Amino acid sequence: MVPTAKSPSRIAAASRTLSHRGELRSGERWYVVRALPKREHGAETQLAGQGFRVFLPKVSRNVRHARKTKAVHAPAFPGYLFVALDLQRDRWRSINGTFGVMSLIMAEERPVPVPRGVVETIIAYVDESGICRFDRDLMEGQAIRVTAGPLAEAVGELVRLDKSGRVRVLLEIMGGRVLATIERSSLVAA
Repeated sequence: MVPTAKSPSRIAAASRTLSHRGELRSGERWYVVRALPKREHGAETQLAGQGFRVFLPKVSRNVRHARKTKAVHAPAFPGYLFVALDLQRDRWRSINGTFGVMSLIMAEERPVPVPRGVVETIIAYVDESGICRFDRDLMEGQAIRVTAGPLAEAVGELVRLDKSGRVRVLLEIMGGRVLATIERSSLVAA
């Protein structure tokens, strides 16, 4: 079966393409949609099917199951996605009744816009495969800080980058330097 112009998969693909550019039309702003737990992808499809421009930032994560590791595309902000709206033009109230959506983030009966530049910056970190690469600015020899895991907030030096998403770092812990292998996504420049 060939997708028609109105098929949800075609609409979702077109919505993702438009959203990755991050170009807002006149009067539009980005707003945050809170999705039901583990329903971000379904909410994205449903909203795109209604004609909304949706952006669901995704990251690549390694998941272990039954002694096997595989890379999966997971939401960068679990439970949240972004939608471009013009509150004067769009029928935004229908978003709160959409399958997979808990609600728009609201204040005083109106959606609260995301500060200008935030979503655009996230979109700038999306690579050609549609994955956000927040770690793309890391280089060997650079000072880093660990953001997650048992070594969170430890500071050190990036020793080696690995294509599999793991890096070797030399951390300064308790007055000494310790070599550790950490997920690339758990590091930021210090």
